[in-house]
Amino acid sequence: MSSPEVVALMLADGRLPTGGHTQSAGLEPAVRAGLGADGKQLADVGEYARDRLRTVTRTEAAVAVLARHNSDRQALTELEAAWAARTPSRALRTASRRQGRAYLRLAERVWPDVLNCLPRDGEIARPVVIGVIGAVTGLSAEQVARLVAYDDAQTVVAASLKLLPVDPAGAVTWLAALHDDIERLVNDVAPLTDIEKIPSGGAPLIDQFAEQHAIERMRLFHA
Repeated sequence: MSSPEVVALMLADGRLPTGGHTQSAGLEPAVRAGLGADGKQLADVGEYARDRLRTVTRTEAAVAVLARHNSDRQALTELEAAWAARTPSRALRTASRRQGRAYLRLAERVWPDVLNCLPRDGEIARPVVIGVIGAVTGLSAEQVARLVAYDDAQTVVAASLKLLPVDPAGAVTWLAALHDDIERLVNDVAPLTDIEKIPSGGAPLIDQFAEQHAIERMRLFHA
């Protein structure tokens, strides 16, 4: 029998083979647009991660919670559509579905019961797949929401080490400073059971960065 606590740690591990190393959570195009330019105002990286927690990440965490709450195939189809309606950037939708496919392929080997709810090798939004994995492995709604929020913030911070002249200890400090923001997000979305209550905070600049990045010929990260 697997331990939900250990499963949560596994899923939060950046070494998990789900393509996390290809993601910057939009930090690369933000840096290209001037964030942290010339090594100045590096604290902007932490503020960027905080802005994501308030907007796109909050939506994804809510979707993951709802996928955990109801893993019926029809309900998941409706949930995917609701997520897509709240994710206007095609580039962000594509990146999420590509990662979702990687999570699904991993789940097929490690937690095969996930395939009772989702089609094998499907193009499914990452938060939907994570929510179903949470349902199958016994994660709580709080654990699922915290996983999505932490992973997004950690992705930003980890990418900063490759994109900017950042002291790794300083980067960890940014992540630690986001703990209260992460917990507020968890408290807000963990109780959700109604698809109509999925938050949809706008992040037009993040959407714009994603669309620009998708057509860049020279880039370090996929998204």
